[in-house]
Amino acid sequence: MFPDNLLAVFDRTDVIFEHGEGAWLTAADGRRFLDFGAGVAVNALGHAHPRLVAALGEQAGKLWHCSNLYRVPGQERVAQRLVDASFADTAFFCNTGAEAMELVIKIARRYHHCAGHPERNRIIACTGSFHGRTIATLAAAGTAKYLEGFGPVAQGFDHVPYGDLEAVQGAIGSNTAAILVEPVQGEGGIRPGDPAYLRGLRALADEFGLLLLMDEVQTGIGRTGKLFAHEWSGIAPDVMGLAKGLGGGFPVGAVLATEKAAACMTPGTHGCTFGGNPLAMAVAEAVLDEIMAPGFLDRVQAVAAMLRGKLDDLARRYPQAIAEVRGQGLMLGLKTVPLNTEFNAKLFAAGLLAVGAGDNVVRLVPPLIIGEAEVVRAVEIIEGVCASFS
Repeated sequence: MFPDNLLAVFDRTDVIFEHGEGAWLTAADGRRFLDFGAGVAVNALGHAHPRLVAALGEQAGKLWHCSNLYRVPGQERVAQRLVDASFADTAFFCNTGAEAMELVIKIARRYHHCAGHPERNRIIACTGSFHGRTIATLAAAGTAKYLEGFGPVAQGFDHVPYGDLEAVQGAIGSNTAAILVEPVQGEGGIRPGDPAYLRGLRALADEFGLLLLMDEVQTGIGRTGKLFAHEWSGIAPDVMGLAKGLGGGFPVGAVLATEKAAACMTPGTHGCTFGGNPLAMAVAEAVLDEIMAPGFLDRVQAVAAMLRGKLDDLARRYPQAIAEVRGQGLMLGLKTVPLNTEFNAKLFAAGLLAVGAGDNVVRLVPPLIIGEAEVVRAVEIIEGVCASFS
């Protein structure tokens, strides 16, 4: 639906949600939906989580905004939490994943500029990736359908097939600054990077003096069962973009970087008006309190294993509907035999929200708080849809 007063860039479903609780949403007409889309992997703790509601309300009564011209204690606390739990030495806060990835790209270029090699300004990126909707992040992904009509395409990116280590090595030249990768491609069809592939990228970056950049906008903050998806491969990037789950539904983005990579960023080289405002930091701190609590990620892994097992079983029993199950943790995809839009429409009609992705995939990215009952109900709905294609 395209209301006349809104820019017609979204293909909206005709439903209005009035309130939510946990993994459930209630529409204005009373229909209830099990939310396995989570605002496109954003609502990590579900809807109306008491801790997030309290944190936002308490901060709203104190201070909303004061700008980054002054210290923001919440930023310092959240930054320290993220640094302590990661490879990073420093953090920067913004509002969105696209903003985060813009800074990731800027750091990669300026790092070599400050090292006396301004010619090293090209970034090797992967086909099938998605890094945001800005001019630079669209160019980084290189997907033709998103770039159409927005030329000239920003320069500085060389694209190679995702998962092809030899292609990456072949693309490295005297002008290469960095390698950019998603540990699991999201929009590209829920395609996990093999741990050996990610380790190989780290080795190539080290060998050729490049920065390894990771886009964990969708995979980060517990989505795959670890705080950051790259942890599964046993390596770490030099610079990483975060967003989505970090705010649990409140707009929060972040960039984490090593001291070495970030040293080139000095006062005036970057900024953000709203980034890291007190409201955002209060919510992000509450999100981290929950997700980093003992046992939380273990439970995510257990529930994810249960869901994956049931989906694999459906794929075996309904090959006419599901060609493949992909993904990691609670970032799963069903490559469907019918059009994913048709499959997703039937899920919606049956009361399950999911999200489309590339390569004819239906994306399942539920809140990290789901339990066995929600898994059972979701699988029942998915099985009913699969049966309808018999």
